[in-house]
Amino acid sequence: MNSAARLQIHSVEHEGFDRAVCVVRCVGGTARIGQEYAGPMTLDSILRYGREVEVMDPPHSAKVWLSGAGVRTLERGAVVTALRSGE
Repeated sequence: MNSAARLQIHSVEHEGFDRAVCVVRCVGGTARIGQEYAGPMTLDSILRYGREVEVMDPPHSAKVWLSGAGVRTLERGAVVTALRSGE
């Protein structure tokens, strides 16, 4: 049984009202493009070592693009949790 993905925010750069680019570390589960996160937010893109990937799992870090009303509340150290597991 897989747990829901959890991403810990290292840095946040807001790109308008409902988009943000963040450096994150995956601290649980498997994060996937298109996943919905509490907030509400959607994981739109994952960039690792200069290339786009579809998934990431612990303990990897990446630059991610998130969209949705919840991005306004993101801050360093926060942990966001997917609404469903990454499977």
